[in-house]
Amino acid sequence: MDGEIIVAIISAVATVGAVVASTYMGNKDIQHKIETHQAVTDTKLDNLTAEVKEHNSFAKRMPVVEEQIKVINHRLEDLENENHRKASKTD
Repeated sequence: MDGEIIVAIISAVATVGAVVASTYMGNKDIQHKIETHQAVTDTKLDNLTAEVKEHNSFAKRMPVVEEQIKVINHRLEDLENENHRKASKTD
């Protein structure tokens, strides 16, 4: 009976050791995958942040460009009217 108990204890220790080793290796692999995915996510987030900053910069400049276009259009109308007046006077 003492031999059976020793064999049972050895089997239990071996089983627990195998489970612990398997779990450790699995966790190590999962941790590596998580770190890789996190690095990819960080890179994508950095790229997206840069795109958003570029867009915001563009959005800030658009009202200025629109105002400049209004001024240019107004000036063009003034020049066209002036040209028509001069053409009318010479006729």
